[in-house]
Amino acid sequence: MGAGTEPAEAQCDSLEGRIYLDYNATTPLAPEVSQAVWDAMCQAWGNPSSSHPAGNKAKELIGSARQSLANMLGGCPEDIIFTSGGTEANNMVIHTACRHFHDSQRGTGNSQGIPHIVTSSVEHDSIRLLLEQLGKEGLAEATFVPVSPRSGQAEVDDVLAAIQPNTCLVSLMLANNETGVIMPVAELSQRVCALNRRRAAQGLPRILVHTDAAQMIGKGRVDVQELGVDYLTIVGHKFHGPRIGALYIRSPGTATPLHPMLFGGGQERSFRPGTENTPMIAGLGQAAELVNKNWEAYEAHMRDVRDYLEATLEASFGKQRIRFNSHFKGSKRLCNTCNFSILGPGLQGRRVLAHCKVLLASVGAACHSDKGDRPSPVLLSCGVPPEVAQNALRLSVGRGTTRADVDRAVQDLVQAVEQLERDQAP
Repeated sequence: MGAGTEPAEAQCDSLEGRIYLDYNATTPLAPEVSQAVWDAMCQAWGNPSSSHPAGNKAKELIGSARQSLANMLGGCPEDIIFTSGGTEANNMVIHTACRHFHDSQRGTGNSQGIPHIVTSSVEHDSIRLLLEQLGKEGLAEATFVPVSPRSGQAEVDDVLAAIQPNTCLVSLMLANNETGVIMPVAELSQRVCALNRRRAAQGLPRILVHTDAAQMIGKGRVDVQELGVDYLTIVGHKFHGPRIGALYIRSPGTATPLHPMLFGGGQERSFRPGTENTPMIAGLGQAAELVNKNWEAYEAHMRDVRDYLEATLEASFGKQRIRFNSHFKGSKRLCNTCNFSILGPGLQGRRVLAHCKVLLASVGAACHSDKGDRPSPVLLSCGVPPEVAQNALRLSVGRGTTRADVDRAVQDLVQAVEQLERDQAP
C-alpha cells in the first residue's frame, strides 16, 4: 500500500474496465483510509490495554478515531462504541431496549408484560429478522409500520399510532438503501420526547429512539443533536471505510442505557469487550475525517451525477419507458440513489443486468441478492406495481463517478435491452 495505492476511482475502473454503480452495497477504501490501516498495522500493533509504549500508541490511535467519529456526528467521543459492523450495533440496541424495559419494571408492581418495539416495514434485516426471532421466542412484540405509497416514508403519525403501553423502542432507518428516501427521524424524536414526558407521569416505560444511519453518512448531513436520537448506527464500508462499525449512544450508561451482549476483558468500557481491531478502527476514523471535511462537496457531486443519470435514462429510453421508483412528492432522498424500471415484458432487473457487459449494479439490497426475480418487498410496500417492481434496477453513484461513466453505463443498458428484445422476438 502507500505510494502504490490506487485512488478509489481507479480501483473501480480496474474491474476489467467495468463501471461500478453499486455504492449503496459497498464502497472501496479511500486511499487515505488504506494508508491509515496499513500504518496502524505496521506502527500501532501493540495491545491497546498494555501500559507500555507499543500499547499506548495503539490506544492513542483508537482515541483519535473515536474523536473523529464524534466530530462527524456532532457528538462526544465517549458516546462512540466500536463494533464489528452495523448488524452488531443494531442487535445491541434492540437487546438493550428489551433489557432496559425489564429493569424498569422491577419493583414497580406495574408490569407491562413483554417489551414492544416499533419499526418500519423497510428496515435492514438485522432489525427485522431479530425482531421476528424475538417474537417467535415470546421475548418481545414488534409492529412493522408500512411506508406510505405517497411519500415512501414511514409517516410519523403512523409510527406514533403503533405505540403501546409496553413500547420501549422505536427504530427507524435514516435513509432507505433501495429507494434512497430519507425518513423523518428528527420529527419522530421530537414527538417521542414529548410523549415520554406524559408516559413518565403515567408510570409507563421510556421509549428509546434509534436510527440506522448506514446509508446517510457520507451522502448528507448527519448531526445527532438535530436528530435527537438516543442511538445511531454507523457502518464503515458504506462511506469508503473498512468493514467495521460503531454505535453512537447519547451518554451511554447514564442518560441512555446500554447493555453488553458480550462479556470479557473490559474493552470499550465493558460495553463491547474484546481486544480492539486497531487498524480497522484507525481506518474508520480516517473515513470519518474525510466525511467531516468534505461531505458537502461529496453530496453536491453525487447529486449532479445522479440527476444526469436520470436525465440520460429518459433521453435514451424515452420518458414513457422509464419509471422512477424513488420519486415521491415532498420526500427528500439520498443524493446518489436512482431506483428505476425499464418498462416492458421480459425486462426483469436481473435479466437486464445479466446482459450488461460494462455496468455493475444491483436490483436492490445486496443482502436480498438471492431472492430470484421476486419483486422487492420495499418497492411493493411503496406502492410500486409488481410488474414494475420486478423490472427494477438500483444504480447508486459514488464520489468518483463521472458523467462519462454514466454515458457508458446507460449505453450498456440500451444494448442489454435491445439484446433481450431481439431474443424474445418471434
